[in-house]
Amino acid sequence: MKYKTQAVAMPYFIAAIALFVGQIIFGMIMGLQYVVGDFLFPEIPFNVARMVHTNLLIVWLLFGFMGAAYYLVPEEAETELYSPKLALALFWIFLAAGALTILGYLFVPYATLAAATGNDILATMGREFLEQPLPTKIGIVVVALAFLFNITMTMLKGRKTVISIVLLLGLWGLAIFFLFAFYNPSNLVKDKFYWWWVVHLWVEGVWELIMAALLAFVLIKVTGVDREVIEKWLYVIITLALVTGIIGTGHHYFWIGTPAYWQWLGSIFSALEPIPFFAMTVFAFNMVNRRRREHPNKAAVLWALGTGVMAFLGAGVWGFLHTLAPVNYFTHGSQITAAHGHMAFYGAYVMVVITIISYAMPIMRGRAANSERAQVVEMWSFWIMTISMVFITLFLTAAGILQVWLQRVADTPMPFMMAQDQVQLFYWMRQWAGVTFFIGLVTYLVSFFIKGETKPAMEYKPATA
Repeated sequence: MKYKTQAVAMPYFIAAIALFVGQIIFGMIMGLQYVVGDFLFPEIPFNVARMVHTNLLIVWLLFGFMGAAYYLVPEEAETELYSPKLALALFWIFLAAGALTILGYLFVPYATLAAATGNDILATMGREFLEQPLPTKIGIVVVALAFLFNITMTMLKGRKTVISIVLLLGLWGLAIFFLFAFYNPSNLVKDKFYWWWVVHLWVEGVWELIMAALLAFVLIKVTGVDREVIEKWLYVIITLALVTGIIGTGHHYFWIGTPAYWQWLGSIFSALEPIPFFAMTVFAFNMVNRRRREHPNKAAVLWALGTGVMAFLGAGVWGFLHTLAPVNYFTHGSQITAAHGHMAFYGAYVMVVITIISYAMPIMRGRAANSERAQVVEMWSFWIMTISMVFITLFLTAAGILQVWLQRVADTPMPFMMAQDQVQLFYWMRQWAGVTFFIGLVTYLVSFFIKGETKPAMEYKPATA
C-alpha cells in the first residue's frame, strides 16, 4: 500500500462482503418461496424478501465501488486522499441508513413505512429497485455528493490518469442518473420511461465505466503491461459501451406505450451491446498473455479474467438472446429475463468488485498476496460460485423457455399460475444451485482467515509477445 489513506477502503470492502452474504441468504429464501409458497409467511412475505434481496445487491455494490475508488484514486493520483475522516464518516452514515432501511422493510408494513417517511410529500416509493423511503434516497444523494467531492478533490490535487478519469465519470454518472429516482410522474408511460434512466443507464451505462476502470487498474498492477496499451483498450471499450448502452435503453421501451421507432433503435443497438463485453474479455486475456511479471496474487488474476468472460456471457450473450423486439414480444417479463439478470450482475459487477477486493485486501493487510493455501481456497470459491451461477442461469433459462411456450405461444395458452406449476422442477434445481453458490461464498470468506507463507511482491520475467 503506497498511501496510508488507502486503508479507508477496508471497512467498505468488509461491509460489501457482509451485505453480499445477506443478499444471497434472502435470495435462497425467495427461491424456496417459489416452490414452498408459504415458507416464512407471514413473517417475510415474498415481496419483502425480494425488496431486501435487490436492495442489498445495490447497496453492497455501491460500498464496493466506493471502497475501490478510495483505494484506486490515491494510487493513481499519487497523493493521499483529500479527507480520510470524511470517508470514514460517510461509511458509517451509509451503513446506518442502509441497515435502517432494510429493518424498515422487514418489520414495518410497506404502506406504513411510506406514510411515516414523507411519501405523501414527494412520492418516490413503490417502484422496483427504487423502493427506498424518501429519507434514504436523500441520504444516498448526500453521501454520493460528499464521496464524489472527496474523490474529485483527491484527483485534482494529484496526477490525472485515464483510469481515474473514467472511474470518476462513471461515479458522477451514477449519482446524476440516480436523481431520476425522485421523479415519479402519474403517467405510467412517463414513469417507466424515466425509471429506466436510473436502472438501465446505471447497469448498462455508467457502471460499465466503473467496471472497465477497475479491471484496467488491476490488470496494470498484476501484469506490468505498459499503461499506454491498457489505456488505448479502455478508450475503445468505454466508447462502445456508452454508444450501445445509452441508445440500447430502447429495448426497455418496446411495449410501454412509446413510439414504434424504439423497437428499431432498441433492437439494433442492443444487438451491438455484446461487442464492448467481448472486447473486455479479449482485453483481459490479451493483457495477461502479454504480462511482464508473474504477480503472486493468482486469485486476483483469475477473478479479473472471470469478469471478462462472465460479463460477456451474462450481459452480452444472454442479453442478446431476448433483446430483439420480435423475440422480446414473447419473452419480456419471463424467467429468461431473470436468467439474464442473474448472470449479468454476477459477471459484470459482483466479480469486478471481488477482483479489486482480492487484489487490494492482502496489500492493506501488509502483504503482496494471500498465502498459496489461502489462494487455493479462494480459487475454489471462484469456481464454485461461477459454475453455480452458470447452472442458476441455465435452469432459469429452461424455466423461461417452457413458461413462454405454455403461457404465450401454445395454441391454448395456460394461465400464469398453471404455467408456474409446470416449471417447478427447474425452480427446485435453481434453488440447489443457489445453495451451492452460497457454499462458494462461505468458502470465499474462509479464504481470508487461512494463514501461511507468502511470496515476494512480484517476480519479473521477460516480456512476451
